[in-house]
Amino acid sequence: MLQVQDINVFYGDVQALHGLTLEVREGEVVALVGANGAGKTTALRTISGMLKPRDGSIMFQGKSTQRLAPHHIVALGISHVPEGRQLFPLMSVRENLLLGGHIARARGGREQMLEQEIYPLFPRLRERSEQLAGTLSGGEQQMVAIARGLMSRPKLLILDEPSLGLAPVVVQEMFRIVRRIREQGMTVMIVEQNVTQTLQLADRAYVIENGQVVMTGASQDLLHNDHVRQAYLGM
Repeated sequence: MLQVQDINVFYGDVQALHGLTLEVREGEVVALVGANGAGKTTALRTISGMLKPRDGSIMFQGKSTQRLAPHHIVALGISHVPEGRQLFPLMSVRENLLLGGHIARARGGREQMLEQEIYPLFPRLRERSEQLAGTLSGGEQQMVAIARGLMSRPKLLILDEPSLGLAPVVVQEMFRIVRRIREQGMTVMIVEQNVTQTLQLADRAYVIENGQVVMTGASQDLLHNDHVRQAYLGM
């Protein structure tokens, strides 16, 4: 579904990604694992078009995307739920969700999708639908962010640190939601600080250090890899 080949990404004169190469297959969950500052968020932002690679290629379902604007990439089927939620705090939950379905293929059926797909997956958001998004708890805001990402009917859902800053019990709820999304057949790419649970959830993972992939494989294999256990699992 997604092929990223030898991309180099810079912030000014500082190189953040060095020949990054990875792929995501339809129907799987792929995790990016690495320390803070390793380049994981930069990789996600480049895939969704918010950053542009200096060279290399990004192909989504056979189409080149590295020169496309972010909204055109959303229209192709990639939805990015960014770190920090990025909601509109003075708009209601419902209004935030409807904005997520602004693209042409989703716009006509947004209300129906809310009732038949989003609210059954996130019942708390039905209760909070007219509440201002900025007044929600952190966990509820994260639910809105993920639900908003689903409103564009993506083929690939990108999640950046969905449990960041949440209480442990809410973290477990986030992972349950991601599992349910995966069970519905959604392809997911995830960056998450909780490496153990992420590897238990994912099919495959890429370990990124200093802006480049240093290891890849089945998630269960990486869970038992000595380097991963020492560097990221505290074992």
